[in-house]
This record gives sequence, C-alpha cells and structure tokens, in this order.
Amino acid sequence: MWSHPRWGGRHLQKRPGADDLASYAEVFGAVEGNTTFYATPTMEVVRRWADSVDETFRFVAKFPRHITHERRLRHVGEDVNAFVDAMAPLAPNLSPIAVQLPASFAPESLGVLDAFLANLPGWLKAAVEVRHPGWFVDPAERSLNDVLYRHGANRIILDSRALFAGPASTPEEIEAFERKPRVPVRAVATADTPIVRFIGQSRLDANESFLEPWVSTVVRWLEAGRNPIVFLHTPDNADAPALCRRFHEMVRSELPALEPLAEPPEEAQPPLFGT
Repeated sequence: MWSHPRWGGRHLQKRPGADDLASYAEVFGAVEGNTTFYATPTMEVVRRWADSVDETFRFVAKFPRHITHERRLRHVGEDVNAFVDAMAPLAPNLSPIAVQLPASFAPESLGVLDAFLANLPGWLKAAVEVRHPGWFVDPAERSLNDVLYRHGANRIILDSRALFAGPASTPEEIEAFERKPRVPVRAVATADTPIVRFIGQSRLDANESFLEPWVSTVVRWLEAGRNPIVFLHTPDNADAPALCRRFHEMVRSELPALEPLAEPPEEAQPPLFGT
C-alpha cells in the first residue's frame, strides 16, 4: 500500500496538491501493487500512477487473481496481454510483476508455471510466490528454482516468522494469524531482483531479532550487484513505515554508501525503537 489513515503527519509528509502515492514515493523506493490483484486498472489510472513518481521508483504489481487463482495460469494469454497493455504507461517503473500463487497450486503444476513464464513478453520480468508446502522440499524445490533461474524469474520470499512468534490480541493480529501464510523461509535469489515480504509484529521492537538475519542477506545481494526489494508489514500497517526505516538503518550500518531515507515529518511521534 502507499496510503494509510495513520501515516500522514507521523510517517509521511503530505505536500499540498500531492496525492498519496507522490508523498509515499518521496520517502520509499518501491511499493507492492496489491490493487492490481483484485482488478486491472484503466490506462488512465496507470498514467496517474506514473506521473506521481520519478524514474527511480519501482512498482511490484501483481497479476490479477483471475490469472493466478481462477484460471491457475492456464489459457491466459489474452488476459496477460490485456493486463500488460494496461500497465504500459508504467513500464519504465515496473519491477518484476508478481505471480502470487494460491496455496493449492502444488508442485504437480510446475509444467504449467514453466509454460506460463516461457510465454510472457520477453521484456517483462516475473517474480513468483509459492505457498503450497510441497514447494519447500526437494526435489520439488530444486526443480522450482531451476525453472525460475532458466526464465530469469525472481523468487518472492515470504517471512512471517516474527508475526507468528508474537501474541494475537488485537482484531488485526487475530486476522493476520488466520490469513497470513506460514511457510519455510528460503533466502534464495534466482534472478537479479529477489523480493522479500516480511510480516512482523505490532510491537515494532519485537521484530528486531527477526530482521537482523535479513541485513546480511540483503548486503550480500547488493554487493553481488543484485537489486533486492524488501517490503515490511505489520498486522495493521499503521507503523509499517517506522519498521521500514529501522530496517533501512540496519542495512546502512553495514553499507554506509546507501542513501538515507527522507526524514519523517517534524510533528512525527518519538522513535518507536529503543536506542
């Protein structure tokens, strides 16, 4: 997401006349395009998105669920072309488009995924997220990684360990416990833009120990010339920007050349992590 009712004045500075995406893009360099999972936007809407960001900003849009969940990647050539055409105004800002597969998409369908990736337009890069437990044991996992590597497709790595290590007392935490996947974590890069989706606890300092291993992994990827993207969530996302800032600071402590994020608004709340 690029907006939240509790972000303005606390984590992001809303400029007069600027939309929410423009305010978000002044601080952060990428966003998950979750909205495209539910419906393909009009080209007019996509143009507005493109006009709200500079050339360095990256969108990780999701293929619509009609393609991934309803048709399960089968006979979707026309749907893929329609989606890619709609996203064309954003092409310079597109990072890998996410292929988020349902938990019922099992290793027996690897051939379907292979054919889907083979038929994507040559310029388009994909990132694949699997959730069926069978993908996380060999030989299925090795075969999956081989297919992704062959197509230059990135693997989306979901890390929900911090979430499930914490309590579930608020409605948002209870919902997250019920809905978020709990799968093994595989810090593997099959292409140039590995994507990490980290889902943490509401109490931000409780995430620190779970973030620390990702620091060395991200630093290693950066030093190898890769372009990792890390998205960090909390159950209600009200303070997710603070979690992002903290992780960015942790990576900068190992890579001082990494540019700092823009400062939060002056009226922001005190730091949410201890010093």
